[in-house]
Amino acid sequence: MGRTCGVLGDPIEHSLSPVLHAAGYAALGLDWSYAAHRVASGGLPDFLAGLGPEWRGLSLTMPLKREAVPLVDDLTERARLAGGANTIVLDGGTLRGDNTDIPGAIAAIRERTTAPLATAVVLGGGATATSIGLALADLGVRTLEVVVRSPERAVETLEAVRAHPGHPEVGVSRLDEAGRFEVDLVASTIPAEAQDDRLVRACGDVPTLFEIVYHPWPTPLAASAGDRVLVSGFDLLLHQAAVQFELFTGEPAPVDAMRAAGEDALAGRRAS
Repeated sequence: MGRTCGVLGDPIEHSLSPVLHAAGYAALGLDWSYAAHRVASGGLPDFLAGLGPEWRGLSLTMPLKREAVPLVDDLTERARLAGGANTIVLDGGTLRGDNTDIPGAIAAIRERTTAPLATAVVLGGGATATSIGLALADLGVRTLEVVVRSPERAVETLEAVRAHPGHPEVGVSRLDEAGRFEVDLVASTIPAEAQDDRLVRACGDVPTLFEIVYHPWPTPLAASAGDRVLVSGFDLLLHQAAVQFELFTGEPAPVDAMRAAGEDALAGRRAS
């Protein structure tokens, strides 16, 4: 029986996940399908209730990552620590929540740089920022600043990263008060339109930039990278999708085929 997977969120039309997963299925000759489904905040319980036995896996994007946690039967340790699941694996009626953003971010960063990382800034305080913060702690970051518009909205992120086994020192500050960052890496999870000239200048001395957005591209921060190390949102999307692919199918992900399909799709969007 062919199996079915999909990506859920709102908005969802921009997602490249169907392209990546479909390319993986084609490369391995799997009779599987994967499509995007618009599911708004609060709509995940009804969607899950309507799934048939052909369903095997779900990828979740905003605003569903944290909403999924109380709806699954089991959580992996990394999803529990993050307080958010971007992946649900359906196995014999059991829903298992996982977080592939964490290993995906680690792989994306290490594909671009092997430099030691001790200090970092994360722009934004949502579910993706939490996963990036935990990934950075896994990579050895011991001092992390979360920079947000409203510090009270970053409470979950701060608590999650502080609970990491490495016990990093985690602070919070306001985006509109940011000065020059003197850290090893800045990761941005904020929209391109929030990246003004002042913020770009604040990141001007940082040797590694991790831009989570992949469309539109380049964002102001990405465009400012010059000859510095730049980790892209597509890098993250690809590597977290590869982990999902293996969880769903039980097969090693054909990363090269998935990367080529994604890059072709992005090139087409940027040309249109």
